[in-house]
Amino acid sequence: MPVSIETFLADLRALVECESPSADRAAVARSADLVARVGAARLGVVPERITLDGWSHLRWRFGDGDRQVLLLAHHDTVWPIGTLAARPYRLTGGVVRGPGCFDMLAGLVMAIHAVAGLPERTGVTLLVTGDEELGSPSSAALIEKEARRSKAALVLEASADGGALKTARKGVSLYDVRVTGRAAHAGLEPDKGVNATLELARLALAASALSDPAAGTTVTPTVFAAGTTANTVPAHGSFAVDVRAWTHREQLRVDHALRALAPLDPAAVIEIGGGVNRPPLEESSSRELFGRAAAVAARLGLPTLSGTAVGGASDGNLTAGVGTPTLDGLGAVGAGAHADHEHVVVDLLAGRTALLRELVAELLEDES
Repeated sequence: MPVSIETFLADLRALVECESPSADRAAVARSADLVARVGAARLGVVPERITLDGWSHLRWRFGDGDRQVLLLAHHDTVWPIGTLAARPYRLTGGVVRGPGCFDMLAGLVMAIHAVAGLPERTGVTLLVTGDEELGSPSSAALIEKEARRSKAALVLEASADGGALKTARKGVSLYDVRVTGRAAHAGLEPDKGVNATLELARLALAASALSDPAAGTTVTPTVFAAGTTANTVPAHGSFAVDVRAWTHREQLRVDHALRALAPLDPAAVIEIGGGVNRPPLEESSSRELFGRAAAVAARLGLPTLSGTAVGGASDGNLTAGVGTPTLDGLGAVGAGAHADHEHVVVDLLAGRTALLRELVAELLEDES
């Protein structure tokens, strides 16, 4: 069943014009209502509504069993309410523009239309979450549970440059480093204080030194805060740390090293919170699925597929982390995720949707 590009674009426009910033649970709930209506219109069945910690997620499950093909998408975006007024949905010169169109509302519409075009849907689950852009705080366990009952996870995040699929992603660890010192008057008796800012500065340098460029591991101190007034030795402070690594082994190395950091002043107290947020999506998780997708693309006469490794994480990290074969970046071709020039190339939407549909159909035919 060929994709109707007019219907596809109408669905995409409706989703773009329903703003859904991740942190606004009410906006995400409105978006979920719309996604449910759009999906029901194309699939002929309403989804299950799953609300976790106030965030709205949707699940279409066709059939039952523990060898399903999982299609994974999200309907939340990074753009605050009001962005649409400044950057409305536009279709010009074969390009769609609008907040969230590339990351990843076009991919979500692709998933719905691909499943709608399947001759047999039994064995497919489409899970659409509402908090991915925040790191999936409420949906991670749900995603992992679905992944464990799946023989493959296909992630509809936007493609990499030139339409490349994402065959590997770095894992992400997030930390909060806190120091408690002792306040004192900075002019009268600074020697009686324990300076949290100085301790934090030393710790931030020590954390950064844990990076390993050869391994592709980055350890980046980010948000930093300390002190109360300009004439007081700061008694409290903190900084955040963002860690990216290609392997779980590297994540563990950095984790152990961060937790072993000690203050220079023994009167200062260090607390380190956080840890691994998403495991890596290692290339071994995607290798077989990428080969199958490339063969399907060739059979359909589509452009030759390429794969690439990227530093950003997605929910595909979670599915790969529990051992489920995972292929990411199957969504739209375009550019500008999280940027003002976000856009989708219209002429490639039908082919990408056909690729997804045929890949799912082939996986459903497997006996294993």
